Amino acid sequence: MILAGRCQDKFGPRLTASIGGLLVGAGFVLCSSTNNYGLWLLGFGGLAGADIGFGYSSATPPALKWFPPAKTGLIAGLVVAGFGLAPVYLAPTSQYLLGHFGVQQTMLILGIVFTVIVCGLAQLLVNPPAGYVAGAGAIAPGAAAKPAAASSGPGDLLRAQGFYLLWIIYFIGAGAGLMVIGSVSGMAKKSMGDLAFVAVAVMAIGNACGRILAGTLSDKIGRRWTLCLVFAAQAALMFVAIPVTGSKETAAVVLVLVAALIGANYGANLALFPSFAKDLWGLKNFGINYGVLFTAWGVGGLVLPRVQQTLTAQSGGSYTSSFIAAGALLLVGAALTFLIRPPRR
Repeated sequence: MILAGRCQDKFGPRLTASIGGLLVGAGFVLCSSTNNYGLWLLGFGGLAGADIGFGYSSATPPALKWFPPAKTGLIAGLVVAGFGLAPVYLAPTSQYLLGHFGVQQTMLILGIVFTVIVCGLAQLLVNPPAGYVAGAGAIAPGAAAKPAAASSGPGDLLRAQGFYLLWIIYFIGAGAGLMVIGSVSGMAKKSMGDLAFVAVAVMAIGNACGRILAGTLSDKIGRRWTLCLVFAAQAALMFVAIPVTGSKETAAVVLVLVAALIGANYGANLALFPSFAKDLWGLKNFGINYGVLFTAWGVGGLVLPRVQQTLTAQSGGSYTSSFIAAGALLLVGAALTFLIRPPRR
């Protein structure tokens, strides 16, 4: 994300997205040619993982530049909703391909298709012309010569206390969500069997809707209050999920509903924090600035799911301790939102 953000700021979204398409293609094709675990780590974890960073960095910044500040949350939510919706088509498609072609052929097919689609659509991504005024739809006279209202660079971020507060909150929100999201398929299999992928797809729909709704709400009542509500609701859902997942008699529809709501609250993070980054530090270095902030998501996704695995193993396969830990962390995160200072006018 940091490297891709710098590429986006310097060379624009078209090249950044194209590099992402080539990376995912190379990663999947490499996986299709071998069963070696180390090469799969390189292909899927390294190359395809880097593609996610390049793809994510190339879409949000140009979209935000085309629209006025009053719609920042909505636009950020709409763009990242695409990321959340991906499992809706990928879950059943992958299951079909795996059943008919096997793992390696499936990786080859997906690699080729992703490369063609991503690189093709990348050519449509453009930044506004110099001096473009979002909302006016035209270039204002003399606007190109005016500096941005906020143009902080990554060095400024690392010297600001507010950055570290946002980083910790993002770490909690993303990591706590991923603690559960990574286990949803396993939970669903207990009650839904081979239809467990339906729970994953429905959760993805909730994930995407949560991004749009949270972004829109943040434009109305402010980012801080929206983030506080998201964390509080997610904490409540963690405690609700304890009896839902602990009972063998829980109806599949209830499990799917809870998963969708958890996905919606998790997805809200991916709309709110880009909006925070734009509000606080401007658009000039948005790509690299958000890339630095996004490391919280990466660290949270590495650390907290590992904590969940450890807790689940120690409790004999029960998810109760994981839900309690995630709920407690989210309550801490909700409290920390009151320390966020609004951006200076």
